[in-house]
Amino acid sequence: MSSRALQWLSLVGIIWLQSINGTSFNFPSYSSQFKHQLSMSQLQLNNLAFASDAGKLFGFVSGFAANSLPLWLVLVIGSSLGLVGYGVQYLFIINKLHDPSYWVIFLLTVLAGNSICWINTVCYIVAIRNFKAHRHVAVGISTSYQGLSAKIYTDIVESMFSKRSSKRTETFLLLNSVLPLGVSVLVSPFVRVHVVEEQGGLEIGVFLIFMITIATGVFAVFTSLGSISTKLSPLTGLVGILVFLLLPLAVAVAENVKRKTEQPEKQRDAVEAAMEEIGAKEMLKRMNFWLHFGVYFFGATLGLVFLNNLGQIAESRRSSGVSSLVSLSASFGFFGRLAPSLLDHFFPGKLMKSKPGWMVALLGAMCGGFFLLLWPTDMSLCTSTAIIAGCTGAITSIAVSVTTELFGADNFSINHNLVVANIPLGSFLFGSLAGFLYRMQVPAGAGKCIGVECYRAVFFIWGCLCLVGTLLALVLFARTRSFYSTKRRMVEDSPPLHVLPLSIVS
Repeated sequence: MSSRALQWLSLVGIIWLQSINGTSFNFPSYSSQFKHQLSMSQLQLNNLAFASDAGKLFGFVSGFAANSLPLWLVLVIGSSLGLVGYGVQYLFIINKLHDPSYWVIFLLTVLAGNSICWINTVCYIVAIRNFKAHRHVAVGISTSYQGLSAKIYTDIVESMFSKRSSKRTETFLLLNSVLPLGVSVLVSPFVRVHVVEEQGGLEIGVFLIFMITIATGVFAVFTSLGSISTKLSPLTGLVGILVFLLLPLAVAVAENVKRKTEQPEKQRDAVEAAMEEIGAKEMLKRMNFWLHFGVYFFGATLGLVFLNNLGQIAESRRSSGVSSLVSLSASFGFFGRLAPSLLDHFFPGKLMKSKPGWMVALLGAMCGGFFLLLWPTDMSLCTSTAIIAGCTGAITSIAVSVTTELFGADNFSINHNLVVANIPLGSFLFGSLAGFLYRMQVPAGAGKCIGVECYRAVFFIWGCLCLVGTLLALVLFARTRSFYSTKRRMVEDSPPLHVLPLSIVS
C-alpha cells in the first residue's frame, strides 16, 4: 500500500477513534438513573462530572508517553484505562460487586476521564504530523467527530431499550468501557506517523472528506430534531451514522488504487515558517499562554460544564426529551468543531484572519446563549443548547490550532494537555457553583427542584463569566495581531500548489 494511501487511512482511523472517544459527553443521558441507582445527592452527581474532567489534570502523562512509546501502545493503554474505569462501575450497577463506596466511584470516573486524553493525544499527533500542510483540516475534521459520540452511544442504547428502561445506565457504562478498546485495537495497525515526503496534491481528497463530514453532520442534526426523530427509529439513525463513518474509507481506497500520473510539488506550510517552537517550561512563562488558558477556561470549559449538567437542567424544566437534547448538542458540537477548519481551508487568510478574533465572536455568542436560557420555554432551551454546543465545539477546535501556531508543533502533545488542564478546575468551580445555587432553590422536604428558577441565577452568572472570557480573548487578539498578519502575508505570497505531469518533471 502506498504511503499516500496510508496517510489517508490514518485519518480514517482517527475519525473512528474520535467518534467513540467522547464517552463523557453521554453522561447526561444516564446521569439521572445513575444518581437514583447509587442513591447519590445532586452535589455528589455534580462532583462525578468534575471527576471525569479531573482525569485531564494528568493528561500531560499521555503526552510524555506519546514521545517515548509507539502510538499503538499509547492507544491500548488509554483505552484500557477506560475499560477499568467504566467497566468496574458497570459491575457495581449490575450488582456483581456490592456496596460501592462513593470515593471508589469517584476515582474510577477520574481514571475513565484520563483515558480520553490518551486517545486524543494520539489523534492530534497523527493529524499534525501526517498532514503538515493541512494540519488544521485534519485536526478540525477528526475532532468534529468526537462531537457525535453522544449521539452514536445514545442511538445504540435506544435501539436496544426504551427511554424509560432501567437497563440504560448499565448499557451506557458497558459501551463506554468496551467500544473505545475495540476500535483502538482495530485501527492501531495504521494509526501511526507515516513518512510522506510530498504534502501537496491533497486538495481532491480533502474536498471529498469535507463533503462526507458535512453530510454526516447534516444527517446527525436532522435525525436529532424532535419532529423528525419521533418518526425515525433509533436503529435507522444508528445505521445511517455507521454508513457515513465508513464512507471516508473510499478516499483511502481511491488513493491506493489510482494510477500515479501526477507528481505534486512539495508545499511549504506558511504557519510552520512563522511559528516559534516553545517547550512547556518556557510556555508557562508567556503571557499569551495564560490568556489562551483563560479564554479556554471561560469558554470551552464553561460550555462543557453546561453540557455535563444538561440532563439535570432539562429535568428541572420538565423536559421529556433529554436524549434528543443530548443528540442535538452533539450534532451542533460536531459542526462547531468542523466550521473553523472548513473556513480556514476554503478561504485562507480571508474569513479566518485571526483565530483569537474568532474566539471573541464565539464567546460573545455563548454569552447570548446563557442569557437566553433565562426565558422559560422549550424553544429557548433547544436554541441555547445548540448555540452553546456549537460555540464550545468551535473554540475547542480553534484552541488546538492556536496552541500549535503560538507555541509550536514539536511539543504540542504536552503543551496542549497543559492548556486543557483547566477543564477539571472549571468543572469543579462552575459545577459546584451550579450545585450550590440549585440546592438553594430546592423546597424544604423535596428531593429536587422543578422550574426555571432552579438554574436562573446559574445561567446569569455563567453568562457574566463568559463576558470575562470575551475580554481575555480581545486582549489575546490584540497581542497576536502582528503574528497573524505575518502569517496571512505568507499565505497570500506563497505560490499556489502546482501539479506537474510526470513527463515534465522527468
